[in-house]
Amino acid sequence: MNEVPKEWFFSNEVLPGADKPFLSRPRLQRILDQALQSPLVTVVAGAGYGKTLSVYEYLRNAPYKIVWLHLSERDNNSWRFWENYVRAVAFFSPEIAVRLAANGFPETKEQFDRFALIPYQDLNPDIKFVFVFDDFHLIQRGPVLRFLEQALNTAFRNVNFIVISRKEPAINTINFLSKGLLTKITEKELRFTQEEMLDYFRLEGITLPEEVARDLYRDTEGWAFAIHLAGLALKKGADDYGRSSFKLDIFNRIEQEIFSAVSPDMQKHLIKFSLVEHLPLKLLISLSGDRSLIDELERIGSFIRYDPYLAAYRIHPLFLEYLNSKQERLTEQEKHNVYVRAGQWCEDNGQKMDAIAYYEKAGAYDKLMEVVYTLPQALPEPTSRFLLSIMERAPEELYRKSPRASILHTRLLFSLGRLEEAEAEAQRLIAEYEALPPSVHKSWVLYGSYNNLGFVRRLQSPSTGNYDFPRFFENAYHHYRLSGVEIRGVITAAAVGSYACRVGAAESGEIEKYLRAAAAAEGPVVASMNGCTSGLSDLARTEVAYFKGNLDEAIQCAYRALYQSQKRNQYEIESRTLLYFLRLSLARGKLAKIGEFFHLLEAQLQVPEYTNRFLHYDVVSGWFYAHIGKTGKIASWILEGPAEGEENFLAESPEVLVRIKGHIAEKQYAAALAVLEEAQTSYGLGAFLLGKLEMKVLEAVCLHYDEKPEAALAALEAAYGLAMPNALDMPFIEQGNDLRPLILAALKDENPRVPRPWLETILKSASAYAKKSFAIIQKYREHEPAPHIFLSSRERKVLIGLSQGFTREEIAEDGALSLNTVKTTISTLYDKLGAVNRADAIRIATAQGILKVE
Repeated sequence: MNEVPKEWFFSNEVLPGADKPFLSRPRLQRILDQALQSPLVTVVAGAGYGKTLSVYEYLRNAPYKIVWLHLSERDNNSWRFWENYVRAVAFFSPEIAVRLAANGFPETKEQFDRFALIPYQDLNPDIKFVFVFDDFHLIQRGPVLRFLEQALNTAFRNVNFIVISRKEPAINTINFLSKGLLTKITEKELRFTQEEMLDYFRLEGITLPEEVARDLYRDTEGWAFAIHLAGLALKKGADDYGRSSFKLDIFNRIEQEIFSAVSPDMQKHLIKFSLVEHLPLKLLISLSGDRSLIDELERIGSFIRYDPYLAAYRIHPLFLEYLNSKQERLTEQEKHNVYVRAGQWCEDNGQKMDAIAYYEKAGAYDKLMEVVYTLPQALPEPTSRFLLSIMERAPEELYRKSPRASILHTRLLFSLGRLEEAEAEAQRLIAEYEALPPSVHKSWVLYGSYNNLGFVRRLQSPSTGNYDFPRFFENAYHHYRLSGVEIRGVITAAAVGSYACRVGAAESGEIEKYLRAAAAAEGPVVASMNGCTSGLSDLARTEVAYFKGNLDEAIQCAYRALYQSQKRNQYEIESRTLLYFLRLSLARGKLAKIGEFFHLLEAQLQVPEYTNRFLHYDVVSGWFYAHIGKTGKIASWILEGPAEGEENFLAESPEVLVRIKGHIAEKQYAAALAVLEEAQTSYGLGAFLLGKLEMKVLEAVCLHYDEKPEAALAALEAAYGLAMPNALDMPFIEQGNDLRPLILAALKDENPRVPRPWLETILKSASAYAKKSFAIIQKYREHEPAPHIFLSSRERKVLIGLSQGFTREEIAEDGALSLNTVKTTISTLYDKLGAVNRADAIRIATAQGILKVE
């Protein structure tokens, strides 16, 4: 009896089907054994060639840890793919799965960089790991295909990849091919030899005359599926394998040899099972209502088998196609029941994208929307498109009966930047429902519609100059009180975008109008959306005060924003406030405060509810490092720019400013100018007065050092025109060292384009800024780690604890140390590594090859 090795999975259950005999094919075993000397193996052949079973049989006896991911068409959705990926990894390491889930699907280069570090930090170097991606041909486009291509082309120590596909994978493998690191297994290697076919029949108790064996092999051409069907016919006692009938349609053979051999109840259940992609044992029992049917299911053989990698049953693709052709035998109510149960199982097990898909098939839109409302406000663009397509396929009756449907549809429209459509839809709903008699249903729709309209108008305000959004939020709050609805979860966390001060025009008085509107809007939104936007108006005031150089006022506003945002879990508002605290600390020369605020930023990385915490950490820390010229500490994804499909409209790309500053710090002025030109139209940054101003100042710097003096002076003049009406001088002061040569050149002109007194004031203020920030810049720019760093055993253990996300208290308890000892050790670690915080220490230690799991 062949037993499934226990290192494949973490479960105490007895695996169904684990005692079934497998045909040993030494020839194919040797091929696979040799193939796994390469980091990447592709197994490519059509349906029925035994690709999956051949790899499965080889790995079940190999001394490896296995992660097996069975892909489907729905895995083209990045959210759904990541749920499956994390679940597969959890079978051998729940700890790594937790870290992967926290990192989120690597849509950005930053997230992929973090993903790539996880195996180095967590995988035992003494154990070989094999990742299998089965049915790879179903991944055809978008971020998931790009992620898999990146993952397969990334050198992970002691990790091999096997790709199983019906066609050549749609990825670039030139890097592997050119270095001889890719092995391809094709139909030629997978075909049974005649001797292997006879070995299989002997295993099944079938003996064939030589002539019949020769004819059978010629007809089947070594195709595993055909050989198996012929064996089923022969086991029934036929004199030969039924050569003429064997050549009939393959579905007829399945009908004769497999389907008709099971009970009518099992036939019905098999058709039901074909509606569901993933069949865990508990779901299968729920669908059948009878655990005894599992025994009969097991007797079907390799056409439906238990997969220990997935802890689920899998139906052979050709058998599944046959069962799909029989689905008309089910009533609509039977299909509905299957989809609802599958959706509920997925929802209960955190597989939200699958739950949404099944609920749509069931027409269970109330359940579907309950799941959608647990998702964050700012969704990746592919996920928003996926959800919007579902809502646009929904029957019109749903929108008449369910208030949430129309509200959700509008929300998805503005999530995708389709603001005019979202505004028109919200206005239509408001006009329709305001005319109806009072009811809870009416209040629900009006609450959601006024809220949506308020957010749309706020998003539009930089281009329209219309700040009337508070009245819509006030109306929303009125209907919220009448409806009795309660909003909770991650949807209540506000997205900030590029700037909290959403003003586009430079005219005097515009900023004050917006600040008044923001303050008026915050109260009703906070009250009706469980704290959403708490601290946002104070953040806007922080921005304005800082840009005006009113540092004391900016500090007061920033502390209010920090308090309000922390109190109501508005993580992005808190993160952006910490950026201004860093800028303020530089301007005031407060060295000690820099470490304090980095500590607060680092603490956000431990909050799993903050879905974009790593991205925003890199943006905030990236601004600081770009400003002081420490570009090696900027996340690579920021400097390289976004890949196609990564943009999110609500995010408005605040990292673009960091990218420009990073290029300037590296003296790559042409690259910075290219980003600046694109940012005028492609990113949200250029819609805001503050963004236009910051970019124009940076443009003047780039043009000067790119030896384009006239264009540089014109840019400086344009920047002054943007700043002058509201006295927004701080961007010039921050960039004073870089601007100094250009300002001096402007002062030499007898009739300078920019007023001479203003230029002289900027020079003086920039000089004071440079003196105050000098000590900070020197410390963080010049404190490099030593080339060879020795860590004591205690320091190494504490470092590993930090990399695993443990608190200081947990590290102390785990290592039987006092809390003070842990604090002292961490301080020593930071000094040795030249790090300023936990994330910095982990990054440096990993790059130096210091951080390893012992």
